[in-house]
Amino acid sequence: MNKKLHWIGLILLLISYSFNLKSQIISGPMVGYVEHRTAKIWVEVKYDSKVSLKYWQQNLNSSAQIAFPTHNKQFNFHTIIFDCVNMNPGSIYEFEIYYSNKPSGIRGKFKTQELWKWRKAAPDFSFLTGSCAYLNEPEFDRPTPYGGDTSIFNSMAKENSEFMLWLGDNWYTREVDYGSQWGLWYRASRDRSLPSIQNFTNSIPQVAIWDDHDYGPNNEGVSYIFKNETREVFSAFWANPTYGLDQKGVYSKASYYDVDIFLMDNRTWRSSDDMISYIDEKPNPDKKMFGNEQLNWLKNALLNSHATFKIIATGSPMLNRMNKFDCFVNYPIEHQELLRFLELHNIKGVLFITGDRHHNEIIEEKRVNKYSLYDLTLSPLTSGVYKLPNEELANPALVNGSVYQEQNYTRISVLGKTKDRKLKIEYMDKTGTPRFSWEINESQLK
Repeated sequence: MNKKLHWIGLILLLISYSFNLKSQIISGPMVGYVEHRTAKIWVEVKYDSKVSLKYWQQNLNSSAQIAFPTHNKQFNFHTIIFDCVNMNPGSIYEFEIYYSNKPSGIRGKFKTQELWKWRKAAPDFSFLTGSCAYLNEPEFDRPTPYGGDTSIFNSMAKENSEFMLWLGDNWYTREVDYGSQWGLWYRASRDRSLPSIQNFTNSIPQVAIWDDHDYGPNNEGVSYIFKNETREVFSAFWANPTYGLDQKGVYSKASYYDVDIFLMDNRTWRSSDDMISYIDEKPNPDKKMFGNEQLNWLKNALLNSHATFKIIATGSPMLNRMNKFDCFVNYPIEHQELLRFLELHNIKGVLFITGDRHHNEIIEEKRVNKYSLYDLTLSPLTSGVYKLPNEELANPALVNGSVYQEQNYTRISVLGKTKDRKLKIEYMDKTGTPRFSWEINESQLK
């Protein structure tokens, strides 16, 4: 009998120990940007937890390496971004979280990008994208909750895609959040920790841009008094390749096979939406969205890109001239400058992917003797839906059938042989059922 009690006690002790290890993890682990030989893995832990991460190539456990941690601490919040390095391209890796040098049982895996260039055709792949994820918190929400059904994340977790690209409003700061530094950290931490979203964020790699609601107050920009703090929050909760240059902004570039994604920051340098766009019928030079520094970076990055498709991702719609709200066309000095640059330098393969407006649409801007530019606005994931007025539904620039006014995410597939690549765009409802499909070949963007 004593022997039996001894074994019961030992089992209970092991269960308690395992629970204690796992209780150190608040959110994650979430895989961020994955490159050929490196990868980033994010986790939020209890403050000052002694957490580490080991990774190894699948079926080669004896080759385990210790990842390099970057700690982000503020108030009672503590996130870690682990850099996994010195890996083999095109290989599956496994990892495990350790607490005080002891395994926690919390594991995950990812695949490094293949080294394909100069060796073979670019692989086919797909990625997911979308914007506007409002996760209800009743005591701080509007009287009528703005967030909807979160089951969409379960559908997204079942997708066999390379990564997820978040297009902004990835969480929604409320009045109780954006008036303080602590509130900004709280909102990101609270929403990331919810099981409804972790089921997805822990399933495939994630990269992100921001828009106003995960930046701060509605429509805020350069004047936001906590813009330095909110940049720290963003870089603490996403494992992107980089976060701006010279410690300014959060713009960056992510490359996946023959696609370059330019991750734009539409908030750090943004003038007020209410600033006059034209003075004496001329564009107001003071009204900016991206700012001189970032726009100069984008121009040079586009010139240096040899990708088949060059996707410019930003939180604000870019080309809809009938959009009276948040749109790049209302910042005419930069709008004209960017489109003129694309025309003068004959930049091939450019496509805009944007968020914000709580419906899906594809806008085509036709150009004389140049290929049409397209702006894919993709939203919302869980937030309220915006019903377009009749005048916008009659917009001649709308691609036929592209308006979708329900909660959704988008799957973008990159397919085809060399010099005949195409993008397949599919709107997916919250059950993962396709609702609209549209394709464009690389030859149409030359």
